[in-house]
Amino acid sequence: MSEDTQGGPQIPNVMHPSILKVIEQKKAIKEKLKGIKHKIGVYSAKGGVGKTTVSVNLAYTLRSMGFKVGLLDADIDCPNLTMFLGITGTFSDEYPLKPVEKDGIKVLSTAMFVDDEKKPIIWRGPMIGKMILEFFDNADWGELDYLIIDLSPGTSDAPLSIIQLLDLDGFVLVTTPQHIAAVNTIRSGMMAKRLGVATLGVVETMSDGTARGGKEVAEAMKCDLLGTVSSNAKFGELSDAGRVPVEEDPAIREEFIRIIKKITG
Repeated sequence: MSEDTQGGPQIPNVMHPSILKVIEQKKAIKEKLKGIKHKIGVYSAKGGVGKTTVSVNLAYTLRSMGFKVGLLDADIDCPNLTMFLGITGTFSDEYPLKPVEKDGIKVLSTAMFVDDEKKPIIWRGPMIGKMILEFFDNADWGELDYLIIDLSPGTSDAPLSIIQLLDLDGFVLVTTPQHIAAVNTIRSGMMAKRLGVATLGVVETMSDGTARGGKEVAEAMKCDLLGTVSSNAKFGELSDAGRVPVEEDPAIREEFIRIIKKITG
């Protein structure tokens, strides 16, 4: 080992093989997904705040505005996007993976490859990361204006893999009015910020109109409050029936149109 000008040992300027592998994967996926113009994650470290509800209704609102849209369930071990959309049946697991087209939207979820929706998917982190890679590297998404990615809660495996592998436009953060939900959502935003991904804004779900949680997150993250989604029993009723609220209720549709206009500028 050589000495530097101060007499100390020089550290070789060599990149670790694992870092090189991530860089190579990211380049390959960027080329693979070049037909997708915009990639937006819907995210909160807190579970049960309505990420899937927001993801589904954003996707359907974008499609109604004339955009080509894809919808990815990145909650690998607890997927429920297919139930929200009423997608049933057996799907091919041959390569390349083919997203299912539902109402003109391309959809992929691990739920499509499990023969019983109640069966648990018991995977460790490396398997979750590998499945996410499959959804990008070995899936035929084709040409899209927007890919909406419904992330799992937490700040580890799945969100980290998404951030590492994709050139995201940014995250839409989701919270409820409760302070504890806002704190966990802020954690999500801080993770994204630390890793160099933009926060596009925050949506408050189950809102009573005061936007307490949404304002708390927006202030902490210095981002826009994109909108509030009113507490409405129709969300649960329609989603349980595999029907999409923005397709069924004009008031809900107007709420999501306002949110989309802020996201897209």
